Amino acid sequence: MNIFIKRVYEDPDPKDGLRILVDRLWPRGLSKEKAKIDVWIKSVAPSNVLRQWYQHDAAKWPEFKKRYFAELDAEKEALSELLRHIQNSDVTFLFAAKETEYNNATALKEYISALLP
Repeated sequence: MNIFIKRVYEDPDPKDGLRILVDRLWPRGLSKEKAKIDVWIKSVAPSNVLRQWYQHDAAKWPEFKKRYFAELDAEKEALSELLRHIQNSDVTFLFAAKETEYNNATALKEYISALLP
């Protein structure tokens, strides 16, 4: 079981495993056919309020993760669904942001990795 992270606009690859969109909003300008998304779990994405506050400002990254992890703590059902998928195969967390280092998929991978044995 591996967790990969990839922009949803990048071409799908068989090595991606199960492709999980972890954004609350559908990616702009991308058709469902081209995206090749297997699962979309909106509830594991940051809330709209948190997303709008953060705006991918690297200076806010530590505080963003703290607030986002608190939101994730409250999303037990969505986390259980996500963990079921992760335990069954390799997965790729897909995100739309141009920011490739400080984004919700990276934070989510960190959060999930801390939960797994």
